[in-house]
Amino acid sequence: MPIKINNISLSLDEDTGELKAKAAKKLRLAVDKISSMKILKESVDARKKDSIKFNYSLEVEVDGEEQLVNRLRDKDVLLYEADKKEEIVFGSKKLLSRPVVVGMGPAGMFAALELARNGYRPLVIERGEAVEQRDESVKTFWEEGILNPESNVQFGEGGAGTFSDGKLTTRIKDFRCDQVLTEFVRAGAPEEIAYSGKPHIGTDVLKVVVKSIRKEIESLGGTVLFSHRLEDVKIENGRIKSIIVNGEELACQALLLAIGHSSRDTYEMLFRKGILLEQKPFAIGVRIEHSQQLINESQYGKFAGHPRLKAADYRLTHNCGDSGRGVYSFCMCPGGQVVAAASEEGLLVTNGMSDYSRDKDNANSAIVVSVGSSDFSGSSPLAGMEFQRRYEKLAYAAGGGGYLAPVQLAEDFLNDRVSEKLGNISPTYTPGYRFADMRECLPSYIVESLKDGLVNFNKKIRNFSDKNSILTGIETRTSAPLRILRNQNFQSSNVGGLFPSGEGAGFAGGIISSAVDGIKSAEWIMREFSA
Repeated sequence: MPIKINNISLSLDEDTGELKAKAAKKLRLAVDKISSMKILKESVDARKKDSIKFNYSLEVEVDGEEQLVNRLRDKDVLLYEADKKEEIVFGSKKLLSRPVVVGMGPAGMFAALELARNGYRPLVIERGEAVEQRDESVKTFWEEGILNPESNVQFGEGGAGTFSDGKLTTRIKDFRCDQVLTEFVRAGAPEEIAYSGKPHIGTDVLKVVVKSIRKEIESLGGTVLFSHRLEDVKIENGRIKSIIVNGEELACQALLLAIGHSSRDTYEMLFRKGILLEQKPFAIGVRIEHSQQLINESQYGKFAGHPRLKAADYRLTHNCGDSGRGVYSFCMCPGGQVVAAASEEGLLVTNGMSDYSRDKDNANSAIVVSVGSSDFSGSSPLAGMEFQRRYEKLAYAAGGGGYLAPVQLAEDFLNDRVSEKLGNISPTYTPGYRFADMRECLPSYIVESLKDGLVNFNKKIRNFSDKNSILTGIETRTSAPLRILRNQNFQSSNVGGLFPSGEGAGFAGGIISSAVDGIKSAEWIMREFSA
């Protein structure tokens, strides 16, 4: 059994070639006694700005590992065995039609890959376009303000994460996380994502990766149909019987719904069909932009710009004492840009995006405030979705139409005045922007919470909320506004054969957790049905 060594450090002047010697010293062995070594995790320790280090966890193999660990009695040296994949006991019920996966985001993509690898020949339907054509539709929207409601930043191959920072961090603990990272590397992602403490791919690399995974699914007998939208489901005796796709009825016994957090028309259809849904909290707010240099200096001090240090990020949280609402940074994009992310005409919503290199001048992040049922109008499961729509419509009006975004300097926002000119950085949002008052497109309690949070964040990062910091409205799609209820077997609580999955079903939050949820949903299909 290999040995895991924690807390091996390198200074900025040391390279990874010195890790083996440090591992040997920790084990009190000669270097040549280590037969193999692998980096399990690499992270930057910037707590002391005058002594920034890289911290590593390593897996090493030597002779007599158990005896060595027992002799050393070092809390940083332990026997290590990676979690093993669960064995699936395949169901005996024969599928009379191919399993259908709706959505080609992380959950749907990895569910389809898992099914295809096990001989189930899934049929994947995606309302948006393949990534190549989707890229062109998105560019047309950003450059000309012409929205394709079926293929955009939210819909299309790769899901909403394709036009994002491509962060691969997650708080869940599941062996399938490593499986997802391994698949990404196989599909063309950098090998470092397998061990980086804050792995990311970036939009440019994600476009290559999702296309490669699609081709793998197809090579294993799966079929992926783009520009195909789920319009209806037919239920008989409490189970899925068939689905309507682009006007055509298809027999279906196993339907995996990985629809993403913005498929509002699909949510409405599911509600009409009586499928159990419930309201779910999420968060809304604005995007904030700074110069990346400011963030680098705040996080790295005198080492800002060091060639071994990448663009710095941050994670900020604050609890508003009076209201108890949480204010926090979300989807922070170093060296990136703010993007138009609407999926319905006449509504405006933003997101953040960056390429793998994260080398643009501005950093951006959402600064959002938690909302829940008490903020929504009515008890309908769709109330949170209508809440989003209401404020996205107001944001569109505040920008003056044409998908121009309302923009306000943070200092002006704090003082309730409309900005008249920019500071030393420019908004990256396209198609363009208009100076406006964020009070025109956000509830008063959100505005007050954002102010409270920005004042607090300015104490943590100098000049975070000054006259140069740009707020762009608005951010509403932090997560799904509802949950599609399911049981312990990952099936709908009241409709058999329906497997709600991923972020759109309310059970995940990000690329990795969504992909893992998709894999688990596929496993439950395989437990019930034979190929």
